[in-house]
Amino acid sequence: MKIHLTIFFFTSFNILVFSQQKLKVKDSLAIIDILYKQQNDWNRGDIDEFMKGYLKSDKLIFSGSSGPIYGWKATLDRYKKTYSDQETMGKLKFEILNVIALSPKVVQLQGKFNLTRSIGDAFGYFTLNWIKVKNKWYIISDHTSGSN
Repeated sequence: MKIHLTIFFFTSFNILVFSQQKLKVKDSLAIIDILYKQQNDWNRGDIDEFMKGYLKSDKLIFSGSSGPIYGWKATLDRYKKTYSDQETMGKLKFEILNVIALSPKVVQLQGKFNLTRSIGDAFGYFTLNWIKVKNKWYIISDHTSGSN
């Protein structure tokens, strides 16, 4: 009996943990729209508008090569310090690789970015965790790894 309960527990756990939710088309389109709006904001040199895609909260986490940064304001400050002018910002192009619904209100998006710049191009990959708050999607966690 103990073995049957153990097998049942692990089977149920795996189904629960590893099953994907179905992503609604309107939600995936909303997320993609926000991502490409961010791309356009970046390419105009407007970091303040770019940041509107992130949840304005202390719960926001940005993880990059320097380690994690916590909070919306700290993330904004990091972007403004690292990309202080149009030359360092360059032209951004996103490529979406995968979108997975983890729940009806949490989505994970993997993608690739390319920065074309006169000071040298950069590229890398990112994983964004999105959360739905009051029927609007925001990035709650951004893990980006880049290469120059």
